[in-house]
Amino acid sequence: MEWNLNNAYSLAFIDREIGKPKVAAAEYEIERRVILATADFEYQSLLYFSEQALSLGAAALAARSTIVVDVPMLQVGILPNLQAKFANPIYCASETITRPQKGKTQADWGMQTLARRYPEAIFMIGQCTRALEGLVELIATGEIKPAFVIATPPELIATGDAVKQRLQDAKVPHITVKGCKGSVVVAAAIANGLLDLAWQAYGQNNGNV
Repeated sequence: MEWNLNNAYSLAFIDREIGKPKVAAAEYEIERRVILATADFEYQSLLYFSEQALSLGAAALAARSTIVVDVPMLQVGILPNLQAKFANPIYCASETITRPQKGKTQADWGMQTLARRYPEAIFMIGQCTRALEGLVELIATGEIKPAFVIATPPELIATGDAVKQRLQDAKVPHITVKGCKGSVVVAAAIANGLLDLAWQAYGQNNGNV
């Protein structure tokens, strides 16, 4: 992220409010980024990290894995930081040219098209639950094996939790949000935080990978 004095003051305020973090330092860095972006301290208890999610996600970014996002807002939200660091290829599902599919949104069908094209990509879904459902189905059938997944679409009905549970069962490294909260803003905050952590581990301290 582009740091400024206001961000520094805001992060210091978050640290004072939270006190001693209840999670590991890397996970806390993601939590505080999300709180900074949303001004919602509830995310301290809502973020879910699968086993070794951050280390595997950082390694995938450093390896220049292709990134697939669901909507343009998420692409725009991470592109400056991405270009300044690892410059991974990035594609947007809702802007992918596909043939019309009855019963599918553009983001849904575009996500499936790109997933089949890049089966080991990093997938980031911040808005479209249908796109996440399609992605999880491809994972369950063994058609794709993502390097990492960020999934934070807002969802007011029970199917959202069911889809996230299937993602956990698939043993894919991922970060999600418990319950119905979530947004593109949350996904972008997670992605940018992970980019900065990956750069500390693989980029600025150790040279280009």
